Amino acid sequence: MDKYRVAITRYEKKLESVRKVIELSQAFKNLSSSTKVFVKPNIVYWSYTGDFAKWGMVTTSRVVEDTVAILKEHGVDDITIGEGIITQDPRDKETFRHAVENLGYKSLNKRYGVKLVNIMDGPFEKVDLGDAIDLKFHAQAIHSDLVVNLPVLKTHGQTVVSLGTKNLKGTINIPSRKKCHNPDPEKDLHYMISRIVRAFPRTATIVDGIYTLERGPIWAGIPHRKNILLASFDMLSVDMVGAKVLGHNPTDVAHLAHAARDCGRPTDLSDIEVVGEKIEDVESYHEWRFPYVQNERGDVLPRALNRRGLKGLSLAEYDDTLCTYCSGINYSMTAAIAACWQGEPWDDVEILTGKVMNPTPGKKKTILLGQCMYNLHKDNPSIGEMIPIKGCPPKSEDVVSALHRAGIMVNPALIHNLDWYPEMLLKRYQKAEVAAEFDESFYRME
Repeated sequence: MDKYRVAITRYEKKLESVRKVIELSQAFKNLSSSTKVFVKPNIVYWSYTGDFAKWGMVTTSRVVEDTVAILKEHGVDDITIGEGIITQDPRDKETFRHAVENLGYKSLNKRYGVKLVNIMDGPFEKVDLGDAIDLKFHAQAIHSDLVVNLPVLKTHGQTVVSLGTKNLKGTINIPSRKKCHNPDPEKDLHYMISRIVRAFPRTATIVDGIYTLERGPIWAGIPHRKNILLASFDMLSVDMVGAKVLGHNPTDVAHLAHAARDCGRPTDLSDIEVVGEKIEDVESYHEWRFPYVQNERGDVLPRALNRRGLKGLSLAEYDDTLCTYCSGINYSMTAAIAACWQGEPWDDVEILTGKVMNPTPGKKKTILLGQCMYNLHKDNPSIGEMIPIKGCPPKSEDVVSALHRAGIMVNPALIHNLDWYPEMLLKRYQKAEVAAEFDESFYRME
């Protein structure tokens, strides 16, 4: 049996490096002028109010531009770039417009006639993924002849890695995304993601590892300059190789293990031919979880907050049921809480997130973040003082009100403006000793 081919190359030169990894992998075989192509980059976060660290989080414009140029070399005329950016306000259209303009995608429209679509605008179509699972996918993506998938090489706080399969979660609508983060212990987030591949019969995946991200998927992670590209015509194969490059066994990545079992394939890479660079020559272990600790009072906190001496608060580690909207709030809320710590213990407060967490008996105050937590525990007799933050997604003013009610006097501006923290983190990468390594020009087009 012929093996699945995955190419690994070093990124060295504009256009030539992407062309090399595509040619070695044969990812663009059998293209013609009539092939309808949908290009899916990874813009997991964007801010139009200020700059932020894009490295390892957003697909580089360099890889997007080179990929489009090579598609044109193959005679492809019908090319669409589509992405769906999660924003604080679901009605927000400005963020997508600002992203495609600043990343240079509009220049591809002028130069090559590339079309740009905001996936959030739809339309969406229901796709039966088997086992009584259906999700709604962006119609143009699933009806394309080829999806060119351009994920970033990163680890992820819920799914261990976020590569080609996880990137295509961005083609489904918001209700379907929420459905993926369900509390079913069998058909959980990992199982749901593994089924997404069924909606796309033909893909070409090019993994952008010019910059990688540790503890992703967004700005709270740690970027690294690695100059690696991976590519394959088979998404599962390149994802399993990508996991190994990030130092993780595919067997330990639940959605990849599910997908491999689903199609009767091994996870030891024995049916994959790796060409170009060897895995062991580019492999670099990337942590995926943010460490949480339990202090002497029995409260659970992110390790960084525990080191600052926070007391009287328990903020349990988020789980796989925490969906994207509440996840973004949770990141910034945690940073805002750290910023307002004055050294005096809070009044025995705990914060619960996701869809399955249970309150700790005896806690004085329990904050329930999100409609799911409120629905689960609104009648729970073991809660002392319940402080709900309702809504899906919750409103920022309700988050501020709940924290203040609990005696945690966060600065409201830090909750209302979720972009402040990634803007602040940018300063790390503007210091003289690392500025050359973290090059903003990779996110611009000439």
